[in-house]
Parts: sequence; structure tokens; C-alpha cells
Amino acid sequence: MALQDIVSQTVAGLGYELVELERSAGGTLRVTIDFPWQPGDEKSVNVEDCERVTRQLQYTLEVEEVDYKRLEVSSPGIDRPLHGEKDFERFTGEVVDLTLKAPIGAAGAGQVAANRRKFRGTLEQAPDGKGWQITWSDEPAPLPGQKVSKKKKEPAPLQVLGFTLDEVKDARLAPIVDFKGRKRAGVQE
Repeated sequence: MALQDIVSQTVAGLGYELVELERSAGGTLRVTIDFPWQPGDEKSVNVEDCERVTRQLQYTLEVEEVDYKRLEVSSPGIDRPLHGEKDFERFTGEVVDLTLKAPIGAAGAGQVAANRRKFRGTLEQAPDGKGWQITWSDEPAPLPGQKVSKKKKEPAPLQVLGFTLDEVKDARLAPIVDFKGRKRAGVQE
């Protein structure tokens, strides 16, 4: 049985889903897990979940005689990779970093460079429902602590790029961190 199948079945048997499996040249086996997605049910993987999966995988990999030096089990993190239609549905409306397999070509819309492959913007379902699109503005975001002018200025136009999953080389959630922390509902500062 292939390593991918062994790890995937073991992880699924514990109630998780395999996000990524990476085997390094040094013998490290990296396993990234998450909870299966249900609309409206957002659970996060914690240390105890990773420990539980690690213990079971160590046993299973020994039984299956898989050669590895070190096993690392982790959550997807803030720059979670997106694989497949289900992940794109789950993270619709989020800011993502997208890398295409090939440049958009000379037929690229508007002000986008024809050789551009990397984009950061909001992930959306295409209006026709048969693909995806990313929407962004090339206007730089203000730096933290920078005062924003109140003068009326034309904002940079929004740009939209439609794509299919076959055209995507890599897609990840954009690692955007708010150092102010989460505010609980009803708490005034």
C-alpha cells in the first residue's frame, strides 16, 4: 500500500483529514491534518489532536514497515494550502495567495502584466458557477501606524481574474495576522 494511502486511512480513522504529506530527503515525514469541513462548523486542530495522530501513525508506520527517521504532525496553520474544490468552497471570501501554472498570457485583462503568475486577493466563485475568480486591487495597503489622507482620491480599480482548478499550481490562505487580538462580542475598550 502506498504511504499516502496508509497515512490518509489512519488519519481518517481518527476523525481527521489529511491536508498534506511531505517526505524530506533527511527522512522526516511531515503530516498536516485538519478536521473534515462541515458548513458552519469551524474546529481547529490543537496539540492534543496532533499528539493523538502521532501516536497512532507511529504504530501504523511500524506495522507497515515504513522507513522514516522523524515524524512531525501539525495543523495547517495560517497559510493553509488549498487543495481541491472542497477547500475552495470552504474558504470562499477569504484572502488567498494564488500561483498559476503558467503566466496569464497576452490575453490578460486590463493592467495585469502578461507574464504574471502570482496573485493575492479575495477568493470568489465565478458568476457563471463554473470556476473561480480572485479579486484584488494593486493599491498598496497603508503601513501599520501610517496616517491615511482624508482627501478624496480615486482608489485603484479592482481587478478580477477568472481561473479553473486545473490552472492552479499553488493556493494558500494569505497569512494575515491581527496583533490586536480577537475582541469578544459585547466587550468595550
